[in-house]
Amino acid sequence: MAETQEPAGFTVHEKRHWASDEETPSPSSELNQEGAQTLSFQTETQQLLELMIHSLYSNKEIFLRELISNASDALDRYRFTALTETEFEERDDLGIRLEVDKDARTLTIHDNGIGMSRGELVRNIGTIARSGSREILSQLKLAQKEDAQPLELIGQFGVGFYSAFMAADRVKLITRRAGEPAATSWQSTGDGSYTIDDAQREEHGTSITLHLKDVNEDDGIGDFTEEWTLDRVIKRYSDFVRYPITIEVEREEPVLDEEGKPKEGETKTVQEERTLNSMKAIWMRPASEVEDNEYDEFYKHIAHDWEKPRRRIALAAEGRLEYRALLFIPSHAPHDFFYQESKAGLSLYLRNVKIMEECEELLPRYLRFVKGVVDSPDLPLNVSRELLQHNRQLTQIQKGVVKKVLSTLKEMLDKEREEYLEVWTAFGRALKEGVVSNADNKDRLMELMLFSSSDDAKKLSTLAEYIERMKEGQEEIYYLTGDSRQSIEGSPHLEAFTAKGYEVLFLSDPIDELLVQYVTEHEGKALKSVGKGEVELGSEEERKEAEEARKTQQEGLSGLLTLLQEKLDEHVKEVRLSSRLTTSAVCLVTDEHDESPQLQRLLKQTRAKLPTTKRIMELNGEHPLVASLSKRYEANKSDDVLESYAQLLFGQALLAEGSELPDPAAFSKLVADVMARGI
Repeated sequence: MAETQEPAGFTVHEKRHWASDEETPSPSSELNQEGAQTLSFQTETQQLLELMIHSLYSNKEIFLRELISNASDALDRYRFTALTETEFEERDDLGIRLEVDKDARTLTIHDNGIGMSRGELVRNIGTIARSGSREILSQLKLAQKEDAQPLELIGQFGVGFYSAFMAADRVKLITRRAGEPAATSWQSTGDGSYTIDDAQREEHGTSITLHLKDVNEDDGIGDFTEEWTLDRVIKRYSDFVRYPITIEVEREEPVLDEEGKPKEGETKTVQEERTLNSMKAIWMRPASEVEDNEYDEFYKHIAHDWEKPRRRIALAAEGRLEYRALLFIPSHAPHDFFYQESKAGLSLYLRNVKIMEECEELLPRYLRFVKGVVDSPDLPLNVSRELLQHNRQLTQIQKGVVKKVLSTLKEMLDKEREEYLEVWTAFGRALKEGVVSNADNKDRLMELMLFSSSDDAKKLSTLAEYIERMKEGQEEIYYLTGDSRQSIEGSPHLEAFTAKGYEVLFLSDPIDELLVQYVTEHEGKALKSVGKGEVELGSEEERKEAEEARKTQQEGLSGLLTLLQEKLDEHVKEVRLSSRLTTSAVCLVTDEHDESPQLQRLLKQTRAKLPTTKRIMELNGEHPLVASLSKRYEANKSDDVLESYAQLLFGQALLAEGSELPDPAAFSKLVADVMARGI
């Protein structure tokens, strides 16, 4: 004798019971019978339903998106079936219709899609009552933890349909499978059971009636019997569903006389059908069929911008992963572009239904200025459709989108320089962030970088263009960082380079300091700061001559240099003669592997505790001041004036590069004292 048992996942409450002396019937055979059945969820399944309704959806109005998405899927299935099976007729009136009853506070969503049989109804909508609910519940609770992967339930457990209970106290569904004469009803209050019964429906499809909860704006429950509420939600989430979403509304019209003119003060109420969605998934249409102004209006809609976009980018990928993207480069940066907490990302659609408003995972942060949509039928979603699973497909889409955006920018740089300059002015700093944060695309991004230089104050150049202009025998790309172009131009570090005609890049963006940490060479040419380490310019013969002259000067000035080192030991690690100064008396140089003063200032702004970095003070051996100090030293090595001039030289070097004085008041007093002595 078979052991008595109930169908897995639910209990059947009927007058007859399972026969203990017969083999247990399958759930599907029970559900295909006629008449009413009340099926109860298991305890774990009820807990799952409550958790889904109250916890997983942060925005309750998206229940309408879920139901319309299901209706759209049913219409797609009917269209496909009609194409492949001769007993189904092709129809051009497929659509979704909304019906409201304000007095009864009900909202009904009708579709004439494929519909469901009695058995399919329980399998497709009652699926969360299937055995294994305990495991599903444990996984779902785990998914709520911050570090866990989201659980993929939509389309597998009927969870999307159950979002209706966020806005409704009771839900009733009537459905009829295409090709079958009988219809079936399903209804539940979400309290632990649902009822299946026979029903009547004139044609195939499904109607879902929601007995709406009271309006509670604080809890996110709007009035879904109001036309404007439905219109707003449809426009936001389902505007591009390919089937018309209609609603019958009442309008007041003037009564016309025999001549067709309005009668004064007389109106009549008429019913008219209004389509709420545009059905224009513009990214799915051939570009040849879309006018430029349509693209512009679409951009303004999704970007909330009043200006036209600067560039449009279309992308279609087929094969193992299918997706389409329609992207735009704006004409200007938004006011919060560099605000760290600002959100950015592409709108994500699944078969024309919006899933996320700003999917940050589709674009790296440095491309946050790009606006647009991505539509893919192949991405798995988590239970609330609000967050994507982090998976290989998502990473693949991001790679494809980034590659297309960067190649478009490169094409603009090569063929439309003036247009690209506008893009660079608005978003260049963000692209520099990519060099620092995106190692995979660092080389592509470096091709897009533009820099000002000592060559032409009004001209920006790429590194490749700089290399083309390099002097014969030059093996390094010279640059100098600073707060602004003006401060860099006045730096004494440039003197020898300017005198010998070497071009130097001026890097004045704060992020440039990080950029040169990540980019040490380009096209085989090393990047070299003119404010760091030793400098060797000119031909080999010229360098040898300069070195010999410096050695001779070093011997004559060794005593003075040693004294200055002693007096400034608190501030500098070395005092030496310079190969980079031609007109100034002094400058401060950073050791090759130490942070530049500009980077030190930026790090201090983050309140980072940094050790004091001593620098190298270089003197111009040809300068009259150095020569006079040397004579004074030789005359009296204990002269107090020498210490005063040591402090003055150090302060002058700091001011020349735009750095702060360690003690401005003391420096000011020292200047006054020396001036008084001079007079």
